[in-house]
Amino acid sequence: MHLSRFPRVKLTQAPTPLEPLLNLSKHLGGPNLYIKRDDSTGLATGGNKTRKLEFLIGDALAKGATHVVTQGATQSNHVRQTVAAARKHGLGCTALLETRVKDAAIDYYESGNVLLDQIFGCTLETRPGGLDMNAELGPVGERLLAAGEVPYLIPGGGSNPIGALGYVVCAQEILMQANEQGLKVDRVVHATGSAGTQAGLVAGFEGMNSGIRVLGIGVRAPEEKQEENVHRLAQQTYELLGIRGELPRSAVEANCDYVGGGYGVPTDGMIEAVRLLAQLEGILLDPVYSGKGMAGLIDLIRKGAFKKDENVVFVHTGGAVGLFGYRDVFGSPLKPA
Repeated sequence: MHLSRFPRVKLTQAPTPLEPLLNLSKHLGGPNLYIKRDDSTGLATGGNKTRKLEFLIGDALAKGATHVVTQGATQSNHVRQTVAAARKHGLGCTALLETRVKDAAIDYYESGNVLLDQIFGCTLETRPGGLDMNAELGPVGERLLAAGEVPYLIPGGGSNPIGALGYVVCAQEILMQANEQGLKVDRVVHATGSAGTQAGLVAGFEGMNSGIRVLGIGVRAPEEKQEENVHRLAQQTYELLGIRGELPRSAVEANCDYVGGGYGVPTDGMIEAVRLLAQLEGILLDPVYSGKGMAGLIDLIRKGAFKKDENVVFVHTGGAVGLFGYRDVFGSPLKPA
């Protein structure tokens, strides 16, 4: 997989660490848990979108873009990293924020990622929940074009074949680190939403004939739809890479039992997972993606879905900034002395 033939900019502080979760593994009684620290990618507090943006911003610059347009939920980690990447490379940025979570506390709309979007100077527009948000990008791009800009549209999550290349790179990186550490990886687990991260990992591991299976813990869509979205994008990524043959449908696996009340809606499992990682490992998860992904992994371990001696890698996709939008869930105001 000759990735150097695709336009790319340098954004990620890589390789990100692959390290054992000794305390959590002991607490749960096995399997052997490891964490891939893609919360430490470096751009705008880090996160998984940084890897995708290396190729997306590279493509934007190659096409002469002057302004990036993207979309996400109100507390979008993707939007935060996109505007930072755009600013770093001299591009303007407009983001459409979907009101996907109803009746959230005021912090959800003012703090966390929203505050950082504003500090980076992103032009923010809001949209009601339930729209086809990628379709909403088109008219904004036309408006910018009429104003003399050269817009470049990035779908939610950076999840298209170009963006998914970032997680083909991550699959290569995990395999390299595992080989260096003498670690046989049995499973890779992560939170899956807009499908780009899982599609890239699946295409990468399958393309290298690694034998490593990927399990996505869904945070929004029903299981069948999530798997269809991931497989479609993974196949498109396969084709972009020039890999011969069809990507097996059986290579895509999602478990969407841990969504709870909906995207971004807290669950007891997520709250437990965030607190466990913080208090046992000193690692902050996020309330929307990695928190629910880890909650799913923990519950599946308790149900015996993994063998005690298996080596399981959890890909931390970042987003701890979003915790500040959920203060009412995790803490209460401190009373001054």
